[in-house]
Amino acid sequence: MTLIKTSVLTAIATIIKVISGFVINKVIAIYVGPSGLAVVGQLQNFMSIITTFSNGAITSGIVKYTAEYQTIEQKQKIFSSSIVISLVCSLIISIFLFGFSDYLSKLILKDVQYSSVFIVFGLTIFLFALNTVLMSILNGQKEIKKYILVNIASSIFSLFFTSFLIMQLNLMGALYALVVNQSVIFFVTLVFVVKSNWFKLEYFKQGLDKESLSKLSRYSLMAITSALTVPVSHLIIRNYIGENLGWDSAGYWQGIWYISTMYLMIITTSLGVYYLPRLSEIQDNNELKKEIFHGYKIIIPIVIVMSIVIFLLKEYIILIAFSDKFMPMMELFAWQLIGDVIKIASWLLAYLMLAKAMTKIFIYTEIGFSVLFVVFSVIFVDIFGLVGITYAYSLNYLLYLFMMIFIFRKRFG
Repeated sequence: MTLIKTSVLTAIATIIKVISGFVINKVIAIYVGPSGLAVVGQLQNFMSIITTFSNGAITSGIVKYTAEYQTIEQKQKIFSSSIVISLVCSLIISIFLFGFSDYLSKLILKDVQYSSVFIVFGLTIFLFALNTVLMSILNGQKEIKKYILVNIASSIFSLFFTSFLIMQLNLMGALYALVVNQSVIFFVTLVFVVKSNWFKLEYFKQGLDKESLSKLSRYSLMAITSALTVPVSHLIIRNYIGENLGWDSAGYWQGIWYISTMYLMIITTSLGVYYLPRLSEIQDNNELKKEIFHGYKIIIPIVIVMSIVIFLLKEYIILIAFSDKFMPMMELFAWQLIGDVIKIASWLLAYLMLAKAMTKIFIYTEIGFSVLFVVFSVIFVDIFGLVGITYAYSLNYLLYLFMMIFIFRKRFG
């Protein structure tokens, strides 16, 4: 399947997800306001850390080796090893969430009353881990249509389930929905996998293969690094904004970050669904360069056009997605959107680090630029106020882009 076809299919799923997300955010905005949205953002960042650990941080590795291996004998070692790893890791995480629910509620959400959210998370996280494994296998097998259909089902379920819980339980409902949504979708994913031509139950019952464990562990290190650096940096920044500018301001930043995430999803999903398997299977450097430059010609103009449209319609987007309480977000759009364009330009090259298992370089750059983002954010927020966070975002990704160009030329030039 080509990049264009993949982008069209992911566009359909993304449009549904964006609509779903807009409705959910509208409900959150009405029922809990900017400060509530900031709390939701805190839990989302924490969840991204925990869910990565729940399957051993092997998602990218599953995609790579499922796409790269040609024989089912090789694939089944990856399949069964990933199931064992996920079950063991999710059990450890569950015990951790049960044992420290009160502490985590106070630390992450600033109130012990939300401890039951972490208990529910602990009860369902093994389903989340298994769902991630099965989705990664579908991606690696290039079963894009099934992959997209599961994502569409997830968006629709999330819309109704989350909206219902928010209307019934306000902020608590939003938090419960966050920790349960993806676990329920496991059963939908399972149906699609079981109905696949290549599926046989014995492929998942071979136990743990040492060679597969060794290969997947390379990706584990990279995924764990991302799971710790990016969300932790956001937790630190959001907490700094909340304590120094107020939690409404933290909610405004969460709002603009959400808008970026939603409209860029068509690009980031295409990169994950098409680019990682494609770059993993290409061995010739010249062919690799052609694929990268092809991506730039298609993707960057799309991102620029989307960002311009969003900037021109920013007032309407705020009112549609949130409420008039979020209008102070207006000043954040310009440099956030500039940063988005630079971000995607850098990611087109950064995916090579995942595809080619460039573990050390990936870890160094993730840690370094996450620390830089925190440092820039604190400095610029102190000098310019809330808008400084978008200056920090753009500058950080500009430097990251320069680094990716340097690495690309040195390694593949």
